[in-house]
Amino acid sequence: MKPRSTALARLLAALALAAGSAVADAPDYRLAPARVAPEVFVVEGVREHFSLRNGGAIVNTGYIATPDGAIVIDTGPSRRYGEALRAAAGGKVAAVFVTHAHPDHFLGNQAFAGAPIAALPGSIEAIRTRGEKLSDNLYGLLAGWMAGTVVVVPPKVAAPGRVTVAGRELELIALAGHTGADLAVFDVKTGTLFAGDLVFFERTPTTPDADIDQWLAALDRLAQVPFRTLVPGHGPVVHGTEAIAQTRDYLDWLRASLRDAAERGLDMTEAMRIPAPPRFAGMAVLREELERSVVHLYPRYEEASLGR
Repeated sequence: MKPRSTALARLLAALALAAGSAVADAPDYRLAPARVAPEVFVVEGVREHFSLRNGGAIVNTGYIATPDGAIVIDTGPSRRYGEALRAAAGGKVAAVFVTHAHPDHFLGNQAFAGAPIAALPGSIEAIRTRGEKLSDNLYGLLAGWMAGTVVVVPPKVAAPGRVTVAGRELELIALAGHTGADLAVFDVKTGTLFAGDLVFFERTPTTPDADIDQWLAALDRLAQVPFRTLVPGHGPVVHGTEAIAQTRDYLDWLRASLRDAAERGLDMTEAMRIPAPPRFAGMAVLREELERSVVHLYPRYEEASLGR
């Protein structure tokens, strides 16, 4: 873990100043945790891309309140966000679980010094090897919001299965598909499932590290969990299966569409113009994420088509 260089800090300060009121009018994250089940709270992110306006607060984070401190799931995109989340959770933290190695989920880790921070082995390795690059990307996008943020690699391995943390029984579920290692956390007492980015709702899924086949298998596994409340990685909290169903529907359509485009010999630019079905029209940032998914995923479908 290393601090940003003085030169870069000056550059970021200049960018923040140039951005004007986008940051100056909102110097702090104004997190408003909502109670979604007894002792369970969620901060819902905006359904947008990273921007100076939103400070990167696009992710759902949450915590379970216990007498021994909060059990935090994901720490947000920056040191400042993590500090605001810890304050909202009461300051005392019993444990932190990072669901996967995307920057909006782990770059708030340093705010949780003194608490055990755990993730799956694949996420730990990805943060160790790619964390600085991901952090640099957010510094470029969010400027002053990232001030003082450094990468903290989770030091503890989250082993799948039933565990008791601060007197709370949790089930840690190790999956993959959105990334190479995706952790879901199930609070047995309240039936609350923190699904991480394996589940999106009313916000188009992101795919920079996705394997759609594995992702669909992971959704099948999550559908078997006897949850009463589901917290997606992005989008509104739900109390039924609609978020899993929507994510599965979109991924099924995306996989079939990219495969069909490749078999028809479309180039990448043409594949980006594939029209999405009307049922997805209400999903935020649909066109942008579809175009990004073509960049992320289309080459492998082209290769498979040529192989056939």
